[in-house]
Amino acid sequence: MFEFLNKKGDKEMEKEQLSYGSDYKPIPATSITSGVGIEVIPDLYCCNVQIVNICLVGKPESKDFILVDAGTPGSADTIFSMVEGRFGVDSQPKAIILTHGHFDHVGAILELVKRWNVPVFAHELEMPFLTGKECYPAPDPSVEGGMVAKLSSLFPNEPINLGSYVQALPADGRVPEMPEFKWIHTPGHTPGHVSLFREKDRVLIVGDAFVTVKQESLYSVLTQELEISGPPRYLTPDWQRSWESVKKLEQLRPAVAVTGHGLPMIGKDLEGNLSKLANDFDKLAIPDYGKYVGKNMKH
Repeated sequence: MFEFLNKKGDKEMEKEQLSYGSDYKPIPATSITSGVGIEVIPDLYCCNVQIVNICLVGKPESKDFILVDAGTPGSADTIFSMVEGRFGVDSQPKAIILTHGHFDHVGAILELVKRWNVPVFAHELEMPFLTGKECYPAPDPSVEGGMVAKLSSLFPNEPINLGSYVQALPADGRVPEMPEFKWIHTPGHTPGHVSLFREKDRVLIVGDAFVTVKQESLYSVLTQELEISGPPRYLTPDWQRSWESVKKLEQLRPAVAVTGHGLPMIGKDLEGNLSKLANDFDKLAIPDYGKYVGKNMKH
């Protein structure tokens, strides 16, 4: 299957009619860390693209690496520069793993696939949103939060179509091209959201199951003030499952966490803050009001 994918070119892509949603456009938000990369540990590099993080997993000297998530709309050149800065000119990942398919995690995916011709993997339940079949629930600008929440009605919501370039992650928890990692189903923010975990050093790539910045607040997004928080409120339709997912991740006792939004968190800070979030999720994460609040919650 990989050989078939790697032989695809422009004609094949056009034939499949790969596309973004008609509402995909650059978003009016950024942070002071946009364009900055952080070597969290020798084989895990976190790069900030406007308001979201991508991860490069692999040691630079090996030229053997994976990209996790694919940035915001219009960010392809930034990602290419980050990849080449880390791994050298003309380098490319062996695959792209998506934690989920929201616009700020797939915003440059078609440009990346077109240049690199590499497979993309996501959870089976994300497939309708990645193959043009289904829209996510609409963002909720009425939810409790700050200016970013109020702006969320401007955010793209239509599905993209990756055609046969996207494949479902193996059902047994393996992550293709990342043999030391396993994927963990962490739904709530989206139906097929996954996080990636490596047991030997307890490294966790979270996606948006929880984040380390108050993503609803424009000030917090701009300054990247470190604060553990639940998933972005304006795009989370199932708070009960989100809470269950945070509890599941807390039980792993991660030593390092790289989230989809915010700076990496490690050690005792991570342990204490994640434990508090898991225990007090209803107070710390679930908003007091919003159109998805109260739905699917157990009382």
